[in-house]
Amino acid sequence: MPKEKLKTIYVCTQCGETSPRWLGRCPSCGAWNTMTEDVVAEPAKASSGKAAAAPRVTGQTSLVPQKLKSISTTEEKSRIVTGISELDRVLGGGIVIVPMMVAVFPSQGIPAEYVQQIALGTSLASIMITSISSSRAHHKRGAVHWDIFRNITPGILLGTFLGGLVATHMPTLFLKVFFICFLGFVSLQMLSNYRPPASREMPGALGTAGVGGVIGLISSFVGIGGGTLSVPFMSFCNVPLHHAVGTSAAIGFPIAVAGTLGYIVGGWNAPGLPAGCVGFVNLMAFFGIAAASFMTAPIGARLSHSLPTAKLKKGFAVFLIIVALRMLVGLF
Repeated sequence: MPKEKLKTIYVCTQCGETSPRWLGRCPSCGAWNTMTEDVVAEPAKASSGKAAAAPRVTGQTSLVPQKLKSISTTEEKSRIVTGISELDRVLGGGIVIVPMMVAVFPSQGIPAEYVQQIALGTSLASIMITSISSSRAHHKRGAVHWDIFRNITPGILLGTFLGGLVATHMPTLFLKVFFICFLGFVSLQMLSNYRPPASREMPGALGTAGVGGVIGLISSFVGIGGGTLSVPFMSFCNVPLHHAVGTSAAIGFPIAVAGTLGYIVGGWNAPGLPAGCVGFVNLMAFFGIAAASFMTAPIGARLSHSLPTAKLKKGFAVFLIIVALRMLVGLF
């Protein structure tokens, strides 16, 4: 019997897209810094020369690479929710979008005391679109644990909405420092490639809701869909990676909705808001993000596939550190 071989792949925590190399940006959903490392069994060659079914590697994953000709194209069509397929592909996450908006907003006449809040609220609003398409695709694969979703959603809704409300009344300085610290944490995690070992089971409904509240609160402060936090938590609780990714995609929707509502309600009567703002959500910036992503995503995808995985991953971590340092210098 041929000896089983293992290979490393990278799985997007937002949409489940797989890649043989690490990418700074997912080529499917456009989210930044969501590709996590996983190990799969390569198909063994049968005597006839055809690939035999690859066995699952216990404790690692059930994902198996497939030939392009064996992959159905109907699933991709099911992910289109805006009517513009490329728009759903390229709308990304807040870890890169938020610093960009923080840098641009002052020149657009947005008061300095609202810059961080509007950047976070707008980022969460953009995540609503991608989370719907991603969760639909994962549901068709049977990769969403709806029992976990039901247990964690009450905490997610409460934590994210209250977090958004609280953030609208917080000093911009605090939110910027919190975001800078989060960038540093993500960068160090990427450089160290640390993954928490699966060592326990999912807690009960109350415990899961409590964790959801924490995930929602942090997500509202940094403007992300929560995959950076929820996937490691579920993996730690022995949820298979592709199921953790699928469930995280579904969780992203209540995070985005509750966070967006929190920033809208909290900033509804804020004085001095420019035209085009609904509370602390800037509609012009939202559509600008979509247009800019549409034009630049193909370039980024070509560069990502042409660079070595290890160097690309370290390079993106260094980029995040530079962004964090740039924001830190801007505080003084």
